[in-house]
Amino acid sequence: MSPLYGLVLAGGASTRMGQDKAALHYGGRTQLANAFAMLDRHVERTFVSVRNTQQNDPTRAPFPQIVDNVTAAGPAVGILSAHATYPDAAWLVLACDLPMLDDATLAALIAARDEQHVATAFRSEHDGLPEPLCTIWEPGALEKLKSQVDGGRFCPRKCLLNIDTLILPPRTPGALDNVNTPQERAIAQRFLEDACRA
Repeated sequence: MSPLYGLVLAGGASTRMGQDKAALHYGGRTQLANAFAMLDRHVERTFVSVRNTQQNDPTRAPFPQIVDNVTAAGPAVGILSAHATYPDAAWLVLACDLPMLDDATLAALIAARDEQHVATAFRSEHDGLPEPLCTIWEPGALEKLKSQVDGGRFCPRKCLLNIDTLILPPRTPGALDNVNTPQERAIAQRFLEDACRA
């Protein structure tokens, strides 16, 4: 199987949060630092996906980076830029705004990976569709995503629905909940505080 690299997507504008999500603190570290450290424990190499204007940002500068170099929209930019940089690697792609993600979830995703499927993803707890931003994309899946984007369709989730994706049941409740707004962040902080006290 292809080597498995990790990519934390941290190039978003964070418009709904009103501030840079990657720089938000949970448990004494930035959300980006937490995501990078967790992912790095499970893969051969780990990178942070950034826009060209973010390379020297203090939150992102300490980490190995892959700078957007593909014309696309949304998360597909970072995913395909990673594929263009290391085309023979499979990528475990992770959104940086998953503060409740745990090691058990990543371990389960990697353990399920096999040669019969071109992608491995969890099923969303909310709508039953595959979660594209905690997914293993094999090189073949990334070529399919590139073809889709070349055709003007930028949604990674739709790509997963149209290829041979192994879809797993959720491992830990809430682990893949995105935190996009101040209200959602308050809920996540209470959850994490309660988990620490338990």
